[in-house]
Amino acid sequence: MLKKLLSCVREYKLPTILTLIFIVLEAVIETFIPFLTANLVDDIRLKSDVSHVITIGLILVGLAVLSLCCGGIAGYTCAKASAGFAKNLRHDMFYRIQDYSFENIDKFSSSSLVTRMTTDVTNVQMSYMMIIRIAVRAPLMLIFSIIAAYYMGGPLATPFVVIIPIIVVALVLIGRNAMPAFKRVFKKYDKLNESIEENVRGIRVVKGFAREDFEKEKFGFAADEIRKDFTKAERIVALNGPVMQFCIYLNLIFVLVLGSYLIVSTGAKMIDVGEMSAMLTYGFQILMNLMMLSMIYVMLTMSSESLKRIGEVLNEESTLKSPENAINTVADGSVVFENVSFKYSKHAKEYALSNIDLTIKSGMTVGIIGGTGSSKSSLVQLIPRLYDATAGCVKVAGADVKNYDLTVLRDSVAMVLQKNILFSGTIKENLCWGKEDATDAEIINACKCANAHEFIMTFEKGYDTYIEQGGTNVSGGQKQRLCIARALLKNPKILILDDSTSAVDTKTDAKIREELKHTIPDTTKIIIAQRISSVKDSDMIIVMDNGRISAVGNHEKLMQTSDIYREIYTQQTGGAENE
Repeated sequence: MLKKLLSCVREYKLPTILTLIFIVLEAVIETFIPFLTANLVDDIRLKSDVSHVITIGLILVGLAVLSLCCGGIAGYTCAKASAGFAKNLRHDMFYRIQDYSFENIDKFSSSSLVTRMTTDVTNVQMSYMMIIRIAVRAPLMLIFSIIAAYYMGGPLATPFVVIIPIIVVALVLIGRNAMPAFKRVFKKYDKLNESIEENVRGIRVVKGFAREDFEKEKFGFAADEIRKDFTKAERIVALNGPVMQFCIYLNLIFVLVLGSYLIVSTGAKMIDVGEMSAMLTYGFQILMNLMMLSMIYVMLTMSSESLKRIGEVLNEESTLKSPENAINTVADGSVVFENVSFKYSKHAKEYALSNIDLTIKSGMTVGIIGGTGSSKSSLVQLIPRLYDATAGCVKVAGADVKNYDLTVLRDSVAMVLQKNILFSGTIKENLCWGKEDATDAEIINACKCANAHEFIMTFEKGYDTYIEQGGTNVSGGQKQRLCIARALLKNPKILILDDSTSAVDTKTDAKIREELKHTIPDTTKIIIAQRISSVKDSDMIIVMDNGRISAVGNHEKLMQTSDIYREIYTQQTGGAENE
């Protein structure tokens, strides 16, 4: 997982390496400054030549400026490297998600994916920034300072080394107790985002049922659960500060008292004032860098769960892939189901579709009707290979769909769903999703076929009218007709309308079907509908019941042979043939 994550550094390797170089230089300079300071103090105490003192002072100023420059450059390159790393990480996650099959997407909720690409990536970015800067600087400063402290003060520096294992044990105990809370909190972030997403998407329903107070209460509960877990985790992590402060001041007091005693009792023969001041500085550096390491440990503890969650997205392999030597041409729109059974999960006990045998000739208009939950949508989703059949074989143009290049197959099949999506942008930009280089004439013809041109021209800017995110500024029927036009621009071999005229009146529905019949006669048209009138004139009507094909035939045949079809027809028309 770490190898895959580090591969996201890519073009930001140079800023990362420069950060490491300048951090090393900064650490060396900062370690050397107290050594010169001790000599300067001794020179002043011994009343050395003023010019010599000034020279040492100027060197110290130069080293301080150089250290500042190294730190500033390291800060710049570190920010560039960490922000670039996060950008690449989001890029790779987003591209990976685009390759997911519906089965993969079902495994992760949309709110969870959003959390992973925002909060989790930010945590990892912060950790990366700390690793390439502080995690390099602190250990170096720690090692250099211990060596220098021993050089300057001998055994007096031993307490600085003794205290390190104590701090490490304390940090491990703190991290071990805080980790479970951090694990829980990220899962609850997913729930919180899910609550927000549902509320924003369904805000009209919420207001329509006056359920604002309920939604506020639900959101408040989710937010409070996160607060509790974070409070518990932060309460544990907060112990890090007092532990470090206690160790720092205890050591400094010990060194100060013992060092002062040695200076006075030995007449500065064992250690003098300058060395004593350097010892205090090095001691402060050692313990401050230990504190920095503890901060890194806390951050890594918190972000380790984010690393795992990001790794899950990057390591998830699509269950649907194009085969080697894939077929790159779809000859026609014929569809054959050979003893097909399907379930959405390998662990599901029941099949969504069972023993489906069906033959659809190219250019036919096929209606599919059935009750809610009869798996009408599941049936058609196997055609463009949004899911793979669990058993049996689905063929398009005489070839198994698994043998086609996925892009080629899906370019040849256009699906219009009942709840299709329009994206923010102009009407023309939305329509061009069907064909990027579509001409104005092609766009207008497709819209006329979908019965959309007339209402588009009522807008002040026509095809340049801006569509809000989700198509909230057009009606449900207008949105469906725009989606049909978008699908028609693909010039597909197979057109699937999954209850996609449910929001238009029966007259408009009839016009659209009539236009489709004359405009794309060679395209296979599969229409899923709840209304008998939408499928009545189809060449073949399929009646679905509980994941199985109950009956197949035209309207007249089904009226005689299918109880389900006859019952639906009677309920909708009262038995009147011309209703």
